[in-house]
Amino acid sequence: MILEGKVAMITGGGKGIGRVISQRFARAGADLVLLARTEEALEEVADGARSLGRRALVFPGDASQEEVVENAVNQALKTLGHIDILVNNTGIEGPNSPIEGISRGDWDHTMAVNLTSAFLCCKKVIPFMRSQKQGSIINISSLAGTRGITNRSPYCASKWAMIGMSKAVAWEVGPDDIRVNVICPGAVEGERIDRVMHKRARDHGLTYGEMIAKTTSDTPLRRLVTPEEIAATALFLASDESSGITGEVMIVSGGRR
Repeated sequence: MILEGKVAMITGGGKGIGRVISQRFARAGADLVLLARTEEALEEVADGARSLGRRALVFPGDASQEEVVENAVNQALKTLGHIDILVNNTGIEGPNSPIEGISRGDWDHTMAVNLTSAFLCCKKVIPFMRSQKQGSIINISSLAGTRGITNRSPYCASKWAMIGMSKAVAWEVGPDDIRVNVICPGAVEGERIDRVMHKRARDHGLTYGEMIAKTTSDTPLRRLVTPEEIAATALFLASDESSGITGEVMIVSGGRR
């Protein structure tokens, strides 16, 4: 088990990509620290990890709030003793609208959830990682962090900023053997992409199936990627198998650019 003895803190670990990453890490031997707003979903993931003999802590709350993150980190360190891996996965799709139709509130909320949460978790976890002279931070951005997408300006902005922050922090913490990398998923199977695709289909006068076909038409694999494929990439970056990799952006999109 390549993560045996490691403790992984994962935000948004109850649903979607975060849930699958959490489950994959637990199978690989990691204990879990789970932070998200949906307590019931987190408890389900934690129970699954405990059934494998792992320790799992659940912290229901908003990762964009500093006191919530600080409490989770402090309690995790007190109970488990260390945090070796941080996966900043919390995110929302944000508004789907031309920029003139986007409210300041929707802009600020998207930035808070998608970017500020990662900033806060890095801020609170990195001092401990520095003290132990090792760590792996994995920030979940998006293919939208590398290209513009119509009517998704707040989401794109937050995901581009995630990449910039990650590259800067990689330089800051590299001397302490802490690695910071980014995964940019393309369109991933699941509830979130379904919501986005249904909205885009209506906007373009297409059926849902036609919208999926349009989205994947410029993908060499001609399909959406799966949460399991994102989790496999995260597992590699969390493990010592990627010990020489930092400051990198790994696009997992089926070849879409």
